[in-house]
Amino acid sequence: MTSTVTLEKNNNIAVIAINNPPVNALSQSVRQGIVEALTAAENDADIAAVVLACEGRTFIAGADISEFGKPPLEPHLPDVLQRLQQSSKPVIAALQGTVLGGGFETALSCHFRVALQGTKVGLPEVNLGLIPGSGGTQLLPRVVGVETALQMITSCKQEKVEKLVDTDAIDQIVDDNLLHAAIDFAKTVVSEQRAAVAVPERSIAADSFVADIFDQYRKTAAKRARGQTAPQLAIDSVENAVKLPFDEALAKEREMFLSCRASSQSRAMRHAFFAERQVAKLEGIDKSVQPLDINEVAIIGAGTMGQGIAMCFASAGLQVRLLELSEDNLQTGLASIYTRYQQNVKRGRMSEQQLTDCMDRIQGTCEYDDLAGVDLVVEAAFENLQVKQQIFSTLDKVCKPEALLATNTSYLDIDQIATATSRPEKVLGMHFFSPANIMKLLEVVRADKTSDETLVTAMQLGRKIRKISVAVGVCYGFVGNRMYACYGREANMLLLEGASPEQIDKAMQAWGMAMGPLAVNDMSGIDIAYKARRENPDLPDDPCYFRAADLMVESGRLGQKTSAGFYQYDEDGKKHADASVLEVFTAEAKRLGVEQREISEQEIQDRLVFALINEGARILNEGIAARAGDIDAIWLNGYGFPRFRGGPMCYAQELGLKNVVSRIEQFREQLGDRYWQPAERLVTLAETDGTLV
Repeated sequence: MTSTVTLEKNNNIAVIAINNPPVNALSQSVRQGIVEALTAAENDADIAAVVLACEGRTFIAGADISEFGKPPLEPHLPDVLQRLQQSSKPVIAALQGTVLGGGFETALSCHFRVALQGTKVGLPEVNLGLIPGSGGTQLLPRVVGVETALQMITSCKQEKVEKLVDTDAIDQIVDDNLLHAAIDFAKTVVSEQRAAVAVPERSIAADSFVADIFDQYRKTAAKRARGQTAPQLAIDSVENAVKLPFDEALAKEREMFLSCRASSQSRAMRHAFFAERQVAKLEGIDKSVQPLDINEVAIIGAGTMGQGIAMCFASAGLQVRLLELSEDNLQTGLASIYTRYQQNVKRGRMSEQQLTDCMDRIQGTCEYDDLAGVDLVVEAAFENLQVKQQIFSTLDKVCKPEALLATNTSYLDIDQIATATSRPEKVLGMHFFSPANIMKLLEVVRADKTSDETLVTAMQLGRKIRKISVAVGVCYGFVGNRMYACYGREANMLLLEGASPEQIDKAMQAWGMAMGPLAVNDMSGIDIAYKARRENPDLPDDPCYFRAADLMVESGRLGQKTSAGFYQYDEDGKKHADASVLEVFTAEAKRLGVEQREISEQEIQDRLVFALINEGARILNEGIAARAGDIDAIWLNGYGFPRFRGGPMCYAQELGLKNVVSRIEQFREQLGDRYWQPAERLVTLAETDGTLV
């Protein structure tokens, strides 16, 4: 045995127990321990069956992430699972918690499975740019059917065992005493002499699925996971389970898995996985700093953003005070929140009782004095420095001294906002992204005088409301919007230079972005960024800077809300190209002396993406973001950056920093050095063969 695996006898039943906290990951010692314990059980004539169980709250939850990117150590997981499948004695898996990836493949390699009520199982490898590589695509369709296997593998969705109880994936569900129940089940298997048929020996009936199911899933995956190779390979591998003998299909699955593991897409998606976990670690803060208790939160402003923020806190079980100065606006906001919750009920995301509970937690008010007892205020008012300073001055007077005061500003100087209070150490930014109740990202902005305690409290609260919270520093636009301004700047420049809105948007979608920048601008309202630029103290003295967007606003074309922006919109919201905007841009280019020309898709993509990379490197140099991975987490979760590229910083590293600097220098020669000067960090790292991520 090993330090993580033990073997005990319960009469004629052997119990192999894994104890590798916190999630019983399949480390080398666990794999080795399973093989040794199984061998010992098989060699013991007194043992009739084996139970494979785990200490703690979960069965094996997947691979050991500390081994990611390192040479695999023997015994390899496929060999361990083959030993389980070929065991001379029945093996019963005792499942609890979250049984994922290699953990689920381990369970499927046992002959029987007993599960605790509420246990979840899944094969989430596609989220890492991989396919199940130890038999998952071959074992799962044999026990749940082809369609369910395809759905689970391509969606990465975890399923409760209750949903699978009518399949061969789960033999028994119990509500308590899992280990005792699994041992009793093993005794029944022995006493009844049940045939212990390994999953690989089971066949898939040709009439158990529709003939074109694989093509259906390929089309769906092509839309939902545009540009990703792993979902398509996973579908191919499940199809092999139907078409080929098990051993041959298994060998092909392994080939595909290894190919995925060596790919740039998987490297990027694994980087994203780790980056999103690393953001929670705050550099330079002593671990002894403890967060404050936050039980009641106030939101200033019942507009769309305020509504979404209120829903975030109410859904997490916190009491919410929603403040609007107008009773009509308050009631409109509360009604809108109710409607948004109702939509979740209709979609099966919450129950009627949960809706009622959430609405009960939200209390509306038009009086600042009603906020006297709250622990935190999040201001979501009009994006104007003077307005926000006035609000914070009022909050400072009415809120208890220990209350934290946060602003949801997207751009403004939080240091300046904090000067309106007598508690600058308790002031910070909590920048939600719209729609706030859906978007995963939260930028937690540390101002100059924000205390460690305040920052730690906000970061923990972000996790409580299920956000990916990233700590950033103060500058205009912080990290995400500061970079987005560079991205949008190049899109606007390209419009003057002769590219059309649809050409730019199609190029960026083809590259992998969820939406093109101009369609996004129309959706959010072109006037929003227009007004924000007026608040920028460092606005470039450049008549071409966002001139295309300014022209749209000045002509009343604000986007979807006016049925016209960079595109024209039907009553049903469908967008169409509008030749008239091209005429406007052509005339303005002539006035400004900008030469129009044919622009390639490659140039569009490079200019927008390399502008992001260059600004991200500057942000790192200034210490606005602590890590390149923090920037990537922001762009992956707030701006629709393609996950299979890992984020702007990861993508730069994948391209090679020397290549990145060279391309930026090409743009400097072509377009001038106002915006195209390589960031110092990029140049230094390129010269020294250093790494960004």
